[in-house]
Amino acid sequence: MNDHIQPGGPDGVEHDHGALGDAEYAEFMELAAEEGFDLEDVEGAIEEAGHGPLPVLAVVGRPNVGKSTLVNRIIGRREAVVEDKPGVTRDRVTYEAEWAGRRFKVVDTGGWEQDVLGIDASVAAQAEYAIEAADAVVFVVDAKVGATDTDEAVVRLLRKAGKPVVLCANKVDGPSGEADAAYLWSLGLGEPHPVSALHGRGTGDMLDAVLDVLPDAPEQSFGGAGIGGPRRIALIGRPNVGKSSLLNKVAGEERVVVNEVAGTTRDPVDELIDLGGVTWKFVDTAGIRKRVHLQQGADYYASLRTAAAVEKAEVAVILIDAAESISVQDQRIVTMAVEAGRAMVIAYNKWDTLDEERRYYLEREIETEFGQVAWAPRVNVSARTGRHMEKVVPAIETALAGWETRVPTGRLNAFLGELVAAHPHPIRGGKQPRILFGTQAGTKPPRFVLFASGFIEAGYRRFIERRLREEFGFEGTPIHISVRVREKRGKKK
Repeated sequence: MNDHIQPGGPDGVEHDHGALGDAEYAEFMELAAEEGFDLEDVEGAIEEAGHGPLPVLAVVGRPNVGKSTLVNRIIGRREAVVEDKPGVTRDRVTYEAEWAGRRFKVVDTGGWEQDVLGIDASVAAQAEYAIEAADAVVFVVDAKVGATDTDEAVVRLLRKAGKPVVLCANKVDGPSGEADAAYLWSLGLGEPHPVSALHGRGTGDMLDAVLDVLPDAPEQSFGGAGIGGPRRIALIGRPNVGKSSLLNKVAGEERVVVNEVAGTTRDPVDELIDLGGVTWKFVDTAGIRKRVHLQQGADYYASLRTAAAVEKAEVAVILIDAAESISVQDQRIVTMAVEAGRAMVIAYNKWDTLDEERRYYLEREIETEFGQVAWAPRVNVSARTGRHMEKVVPAIETALAGWETRVPTGRLNAFLGELVAAHPHPIRGGKQPRILFGTQAGTKPPRFVLFASGFIEAGYRRFIERRLREEFGFEGTPIHISVRVREKRGKKK
């Protein structure tokens, strides 16, 4: 439900028009009214698509306090793995949620490996990730058990983070548990919110408190226009594909440790490097090993920190070991960057070691495994010898340019009109839905909202995306397309 004021309302409240200027917005809304769309719905669609990065809420706490159950409650579906024992790790740790009309990301930082890391190291890694990735934190404590030494350790680390914290006293299943929750005032984090994540009791009040401290959007940490400092580049990839070697070669000196043993890098290492008079911030991230639930201890947290680095970067440079077959891990890493909405460059390392046969099969693998990201600039490099290293930065600049590209609404609608006339949507059930008009509501990455007379199939959406790329470029960036369908109430004349 949108509670936005209608354009031109008497209170003069300004609205977020995404990337549209006032004049373009007014013209667009006039077009929407002529086509019979509800203006409040149109305005909501533009605001939703133009939101930019969503604020991030991290859910932290010691093992078995109900973090994943609470995450499932917040996102409204059973997606995070829940098991009645500590340390159940997951593939996916980030989910999108909505409460009271506001959207945000939820990061489930479960999956502790006490036996491998030791409880102190686990607590530190957990809080580290909350600091690294979140705009606000929900700290979950088992109200039945009360505050433990481990909880106290988490509190100290969260205080250092300086992020807003909402204290969730979980497992309060009825009024009798309220007194247990009250004891948690002793943690010094403010009011404990009594909640039963399992039954949903009290979660609404807790989420209201979360919205009070969660920013509408995270602070601008991107470069460009003098905001946020140098452009940020995350080097990501499987362990031992040469990320650290690439960073050293780009820098022209030994900046980070390089070792044949996979997984030498544990924490992201930020390096400011001057290239051609421009300063870039490279983040050398720890490699992502196979599937998270197969990881142990530090490797699990390394993958979490890598996800955080991608969230904070503008461009992801994904290194692939060209000497080996493209793996499921490689595809997962590419998916991570695409889902995060980052500009992307794929660098095939160790190119100097390939013979003609391997090059032939690699090209076939790229076509089949990475066909969905054919728009990403590609460079064939050797971090060891320095081959083609001069092509990396131009590829990054190309990807950034695509990531920031915006098509004016008038030009976009002229393009859509020609496209729909030449290639109409297939007839389904005796009806032929049409794209009526659209706008680009945001950039970084480009986000489009299309308004249609009926349901637009996924295949036709992919066709539109492909033609958008052919017409306007968008090299090196994912494109988000959302479609709003006009309700059946007749076109206004």
